[in-house]
Amino acid sequence: MVSQYQYFATTPKYTESLLCEELQLIGADKIKATIGGVAFCGDLSVAYKACLWSRIASRILLPLKKKEIYDAEQLYNLVYTINWGDYFLATNSIAVDFHTSNSNISHSQFGAQKTKDAIVDQFRQHTGKRPSVDKVSAEIRINVHLNKNIATVSLDLCGHSLQQRGYRLQNVAAPLKENLAAAILMRARWLDIARQGGPLVDPMCGSGTFLIEAACMTANIAPGLFREDFSLRYLKTYDALLWNQLRSNANNNRTHNALDIPPIIGFDSDHEAISISQQNCHSAGLSQYITLEQRPIEKMRKINALKPGLVVSNPPYGERLGIVDKLIPLYQNLGDKLKDHFPAWRAAILTSEQTLGQATGIRAKRINTFYNGNIACQLLHFDIDASHFMRQKNALKPQQNTIKTLNTSVQMFANRLIKNLKHLGKWANKQNIGCYRLYDADLPEYAFAIDVYQSDKLYIHMQEYTAPKTIDPSKAKQRSQDALCAVPLALRVEVDQIYYKQRRRQTGTQQYEKLNNEKNFITVQESGRQFLVNLQDYLDTGLFLDHRITRSLIQKLANQQRFLNLFAYTGTASVYAALGGATQTTSVDISNTYLDWSKKNFILNEINLKQHRFIQADCLEWIKNDTNQYDLIFLDPPTFSNSKKMNRHFDIQRDHSGLIKACLARLSTDGILLFSSNYRKFKFDASEFTLQRIEDISKQTIPKDFERNHNIHRCWKIQKTG
Repeated sequence: MVSQYQYFATTPKYTESLLCEELQLIGADKIKATIGGVAFCGDLSVAYKACLWSRIASRILLPLKKKEIYDAEQLYNLVYTINWGDYFLATNSIAVDFHTSNSNISHSQFGAQKTKDAIVDQFRQHTGKRPSVDKVSAEIRINVHLNKNIATVSLDLCGHSLQQRGYRLQNVAAPLKENLAAAILMRARWLDIARQGGPLVDPMCGSGTFLIEAACMTANIAPGLFREDFSLRYLKTYDALLWNQLRSNANNNRTHNALDIPPIIGFDSDHEAISISQQNCHSAGLSQYITLEQRPIEKMRKINALKPGLVVSNPPYGERLGIVDKLIPLYQNLGDKLKDHFPAWRAAILTSEQTLGQATGIRAKRINTFYNGNIACQLLHFDIDASHFMRQKNALKPQQNTIKTLNTSVQMFANRLIKNLKHLGKWANKQNIGCYRLYDADLPEYAFAIDVYQSDKLYIHMQEYTAPKTIDPSKAKQRSQDALCAVPLALRVEVDQIYYKQRRRQTGTQQYEKLNNEKNFITVQESGRQFLVNLQDYLDTGLFLDHRITRSLIQKLANQQRFLNLFAYTGTASVYAALGGATQTTSVDISNTYLDWSKKNFILNEINLKQHRFIQADCLEWIKNDTNQYDLIFLDPPTFSNSKKMNRHFDIQRDHSGLIKACLARLSTDGILLFSSNYRKFKFDASEFTLQRIEDISKQTIPKDFERNHNIHRCWKIQKTG
């Protein structure tokens, strides 16, 4: 084996230059930055040091082959040509991370499957044995990066991402990744401040990530010391003596430098966040160096007897934990406390909204761009000095407008909301409907879907459609801000009754992805039925409003019928079937979270669970293996899914015929299948079902509040004949 290798370190966008500096310090050669990563050369010692010491990198990869490919067969052949036996054993467990963009192979799970097949087939042919697959804790991880049909196949030396240091035992909502926290501290020049004895304060410390990373940087504690599970230990190139010596040197360095850590202080208004921070600090072995205290921003105390230092914070911002207007007072309080209690200090505040930065009333000295996940953010650097304070007239205040003070375009939007509420509100009351679509991009420049949820008070659920690339991002953001100002004025609700989200094009794994973990459920009613909805934690709320008529149809058809709800979601259709007199309902979904939600909906409607089944399974596999018969089936699958719990990815256009046939096989003679899809480009292949009676009932199932968007879903009634 060669002693020098070419490596590639992945890193968050806009941190590449910081990673270059790190790699230079550990002795890497031929360092070259690209977008999202840095290529470099070195021996095993350099690679081991990068895994052990890099605070910025996400992964350290060893590229094996690079080639242009256009289909699955070429991908398989490329992977098969690598002699995997040179790198690891057939007894090792493996996992494949496949990343694709702008390429013919567009589904990452499909690409990962083909890569795994090639590796397994090669081992089976050469040794008669095959590696096992472990997606969670594999000993060997293979990384495939496919961009513009150029595939790079690499070995991952890290295993889990390097940002997962190992000290963080628990998280708060929307935690900051460790390597991003380290990059922010580097941009804020924390080490220069610490070397002069300056302290660090995080007024909203959350799970304590800034505090721990700052302490580790000051004491020169290697971030890789907190974990043992590096994939490099399972490779045939593994040099145990070298690795153990490097870890031993790092341990000795940690013990020697720990006493040099300056005061590091964390505040948070949430008791649970402080408790989580304490646990994480203890796990990192840094409890004695970090002071934690439960204290809200507005009661943040003056730091006495300390030199000026650094205040660093990652406050909530619009895209993730709230809406901008609601957060302005928080940023104003933060700015006021910085002015009053931290003169001559520096501050570094991460936010996605320029408006929120201005609300501090302090002019930023410089700005760095970062990406927190997929959210573009700015790191605002402040010198806490009166010369940088904005005049009161320039500082942002909470909105206290009336509709008449809005500009003409926003007034039109607000007036449309008022008109729709008057018209649809009367209709909803007559129909005993508590939740309905109020507005759906009626005015093209305000591309929102706005829904009303009536519970203990009136709640507004706003989803903004992604603006076309032809729209200036700054103009799109301004329209969003204008709309968020107009909604509470037009609908006469408080800001905390509004839930705002951005509805981007979803990938398969995102259909069950949480946005938050607040577990804020409210009870709403629909035609006398009661359901739990969650307006904050998920992109969808738990109740598909456009299927209101479809659910009523299910109730009419369900009397004395055996009902199957495939892709059941939160079980609302099953509730209607049960209340309609179904002898049995079966609700199948891949998510235990949604099945538990379904059971709660049943209990809320006083339905005995004994005669109703709730099955957690991959619906595609389950329907093929089930042997029961049903008289009524509701099939409303996702457009696309590549959930890790599924054996293969699902595409509604490609797979609907096979799925419907599998359902028909379980349907009794003269039984009815209701099939629905919300994929706008969907084309139903009726030629596959000439023996069944098929009726397109889409128009009949579109409720009044969705008449402006008649493509919200398509629905067919398919009756099985003898």
